[in-house]
Amino acid sequence: MARPQIIAFAGLPGTGKSTLAEALARASRTPVFAGDWLMGALKPYRVFDGMDRETYVALYGGLVESLVVRQLLLDQSAITDSVIDDGTAERWSWLAVEHDAELRVIECVCSDVELHRSRVEGRKRNIPNWHEIDWAHVERMREEFPPLTVDRLTVDAVEPIEANLDKIHAHLTTPAVRP
Repeated sequence: MARPQIIAFAGLPGTGKSTLAEALARASRTPVFAGDWLMGALKPYRVFDGMDRETYVALYGGLVESLVVRQLLLDQSAITDSVIDDGTAERWSWLAVEHDAELRVIECVCSDVELHRSRVEGRKRNIPNWHEIDWAHVERMREEFPPLTVDRLTVDAVEPIEANLDKIHAHLTTPAVRP
């Protein structure tokens, strides 16, 4: 049996993370954990009332990470769909080592700014209890989360979804270098 993988889709909102993560999840029958869905599930319980930004970001990441660890304990892979930074990727790399798994980071970008903006402004995610985002939110996230420098595959939303999925499948089936 192949080693489990943490397949971490990363990137700004509107770059195709969810679309690609969900397509991979369907094809591989691997669960995908999306931070916004988890936060939407908590919002009706008012857990965010008065919460500072640092605590919010830690909770967001902690929830996703907890579910990833659970999958690894079952010797199974997990897909994540969230904005991450190098620190998170490094922490997850150590989790992968600890559980004899592989971390595969897939960075989603959109090199065409107008296309990116139109994707953000024209979409409806329909996440229960969660808000839609606007371009100003993407700009704030760009400032808060610097570009990744960790080992990763980068796919561009200007390419067709099928082409990006082919690149991802090839990347995931290529043996990883053990840390």
